Amino acid sequence: MTTTLPLDPIETASRDELAALQLTRLKWSLTHAYENSPVYRRKFDEAGVHPSELQSLSDLARFPFTTKKDLRDNYPFGMFAVPQEQVSRIHASSGTTGKPTVVGYTARDIDTWANLVARSIRAAGARRGDKVHVSYGYGLFTGGLGAHYGAERAGLTVIPFGGGQTEKQVQLIQDFRPDIIMVTPSYMLSIADEMERQGLDPAKSSLRVGIFGAEPWTNEMRSAIEQRAGITAVDIYGLSEVMGPGVACECAETQDGPTIWEDHFYPEIIDPETGEVLPEGEFGELVFTSLTKEALPIVRYRTRDLTRLLPGTARTMRRMEKITGRSDDMMIIRGVNVFPTQIEELLLKQHALAPHYQVVLTKEGPLDVMTLNVEPASDAAEATGEPIRAGQALAYDIKALVGVTAIVNVLPVNGIERSVGKARRIVDKRFS
Repeated sequence: MTTTLPLDPIETASRDELAALQLTRLKWSLTHAYENSPVYRRKFDEAGVHPSELQSLSDLARFPFTTKKDLRDNYPFGMFAVPQEQVSRIHASSGTTGKPTVVGYTARDIDTWANLVARSIRAAGARRGDKVHVSYGYGLFTGGLGAHYGAERAGLTVIPFGGGQTEKQVQLIQDFRPDIIMVTPSYMLSIADEMERQGLDPAKSSLRVGIFGAEPWTNEMRSAIEQRAGITAVDIYGLSEVMGPGVACECAETQDGPTIWEDHFYPEIIDPETGEVLPEGEFGELVFTSLTKEALPIVRYRTRDLTRLLPGTARTMRRMEKITGRSDDMMIIRGVNVFPTQIEELLLKQHALAPHYQVVLTKEGPLDVMTLNVEPASDAAEATGEPIRAGQALAYDIKALVGVTAIVNVLPVNGIERSVGKARRIVDKRFS
């Protein structure tokens, strides 16, 4: 008989107990950063603050922010706070917009990370004896190995597939009958497409739970995936600079935004323009400070993710509202702020169109032009001409509800390149 897995005791601790632990760990983390990282010593000294001045959690607002630029300026290992011989593993971002951001882990960091991903998988509804199909990329990207170590730590059976080879993915899902899949939501759609191409019904596979992360996705996308694949879809959140996947995860019983594992990461919400800390429940930019990391302590890291903090529900720890946009993902089109998830939400209302899309931005003289490439939901739909009418309706909705004019281009089925990792939603050719 399958049973659910037990919670860590801290997941049901009182807010007072949690705050006391956070303060103790925050004092340690700031001191560790100051004493062992020349970069943080300089930043703290320039800001005129010292770790000894932190007497309450609110005092953290006096300390300087860390940004991606700090990591790039100190590439590759300048932010590390332990000697090289204590670094057990190195991960890095893709570096598509410049030098990659490099992060390091001690053996204890990796142990902590595995525990937190295991906690996340349990929260997502894992049961004893489950098999986990990992379709996140392995290698320098944190997704694959983070999911792998966490699933093993949770006592589950891991199928370490990685990204790509979609036909083979489908074959092994059919043959190995996994219960859980960990993958980006956009690639889950590609797997479902391939199942249907092979004459299989995605809703009849063995999969029961999908743990999706690494890119923003809407609740409308959640509903579309759940209906199509017959699974419970939960959101896992993380970023390499803070740890990797497992910084926060939704609980299957509520599916109301990722619960932040606050015993290891202290969250703040700031005004992205002024840097001012906002009151609980206000919408703004998410900032994280690590409480237990050794190799790369991170102090007030500006994630660029836009959300709000909410009270705990399934756990006493606070939740973050589902991330549906990033300040650096925002498109400014003829003076209007547009997020890809706004487009996705409207697209998913057009049932004659598939959920795959790509926004291409160009210039026509001094004016921005937005072209939205979409696809028919199926070859059958394409033959009826209904996708063309749905594309026209989508263009109308974007103009009426988002406030920008979009040229909606309905391509043939599979006309948009499929991603095996994070989907490339925006192609900006305006400045090339």
